[in-house]
Amino acid sequence: VAVRGSVRAAMPGAVRTLCLAALLGALRAGGTELTLELPDSAQRCFHQELESGVKFTLDYQVISGGHYDVDCYVEDPNGKTIYQETKKQYDSFSHHTEAKGVYTFCFSNEFSTFSHKIVYFDFQVGDEPPILPDMNNRVTALTQLESACVTIHEMLKAVIDSQTHYRLREAQDRSRAEELNGRVSYWSVGETLILFVVSIGQVVLLKSFFTEKRPSSGGAGT
Repeated sequence: VAVRGSVRAAMPGAVRTLCLAALLGALRAGGTELTLELPDSAQRCFHQELESGVKFTLDYQVISGGHYDVDCYVEDPNGKTIYQETKKQYDSFSHHTEAKGVYTFCFSNEFSTFSHKIVYFDFQVGDEPPILPDMNNRVTALTQLESACVTIHEMLKAVIDSQTHYRLREAQDRSRAEELNGRVSYWSVGETLILFVVSIGQVVLLKSFFTEKRPSSGGAGT
């Protein structure tokens, strides 16, 4: 996770240190974000070993290719399918593991024979740790400093989610624009060729109308 830019505030050094430590601790939650290319008639699978009783979340979205759809399924260590969707553009799936072992999630483009897809997915494991130590077990209210840290953390999470959402939308819109531009270009080239053929045909046809035909000469004598 990369956070670009800077946040400036008139806060004491201790406040900045506490907020920075809390934010860095919160960003340690396990997760993977990948963008993969899925060829036509192909399938790609990923494997993750998880403990029992752990929550994981899978979010995915097709960025480009075909009708922007893909098949997806998730299997537990026993080979049981716990999630399966066909021809989805995007979706989110959360599950609490019941058995320890390797969980498998796959993206399939086997139903497509000529278009490849670009798929983004975010795989998060476990709950996010509390931003402040012993935050869940506290019996007293948060101080003004701690409340400010929690507020900043929530705002940064919203910014990161918004950035991811807009990056995906921008990539999807750019793909559609490039595809539309390619179709317009091919159509323009085809129209130009047809125009040349029709123009040459008209010239040849008009030339044939004004061409003087000479009568055949024959010997006439008696």
